[in-house]
Amino acid sequence: MLDEFKTIASTSEGYYTEKRSKFLAFAHHVQTVDEVKDIIAQYRKKYYDARHVCYAYMLGAERTEFRANDDGEPSSTAGKPILGQINSNELTDILIVVVRYYGGVNLGTSGLIVAYREAAADAISHATIETRQVEEIVQHSFSYPQMNDVMRIVKDMQPRIISQTYEGASCNIVLSIRKSEASQLRSRLQGLL
Repeated sequence: MLDEFKTIASTSEGYYTEKRSKFLAFAHHVQTVDEVKDIIAQYRKKYYDARHVCYAYMLGAERTEFRANDDGEPSSTAGKPILGQINSNELTDILIVVVRYYGGVNLGTSGLIVAYREAAADAISHATIETRQVEEIVQHSFSYPQMNDVMRIVKDMQPRIISQTYEGASCNIVLSIRKSEASQLRSRLQGLL
C-alpha cells in the first residue's frame, strides 16, 4: 500500500538563461487547485511585463491530478518539460512556475524544452525535499469505563489525536494514523467493544 509521498517543504527558486532570455523558476508546496490558481495569478500580476508565465503541478499522494500549461509557447515546449522534472523527482503537492523574459533571439522548440526543463530542475535542486505519510482518519465511540483501554492502544500505536469529546458516559475520539496502519487500529479499537 502506498502511504508515503515526496514533496517540497517550502518555496524555492531557480534560474536559467539562454541567448539573453531569462527563465525564473519558482517551486511551491500546494495541496489544492485553488492554491495553484491563486499563486499563478500572483505571478501574472507581479511579472506582468514577462512574455510567458508557464507552469505545471502535481497533486495528491496517488499523483493522479496534474496539469501542464505552455502559456503561449509552442505546444509541449514549456509545461511538459516542467512536469517532466516533477515526475523524474517523483514529487507531488507541488507547483512549479517558470516566468520567461524574452531576450530577442528565438530558441527553437528544442531550445525552449531545455530551458524550461533546466529552470524547473534548478528550482527543485534548491528545494528541501521531504517524505510525508498519507494518513487516514479513524473515529471511535466508546463508554467512559473503556478510556484506559482505548488510551493504551493510542499510546501503543501512536496515532495523532485530532479531537476527544465526552458527553456523560459516552466518549468519542478522532485519530489520524498512517494509512497502512489504519485497519489495525480500527480492529484493535473494535476488539474492545
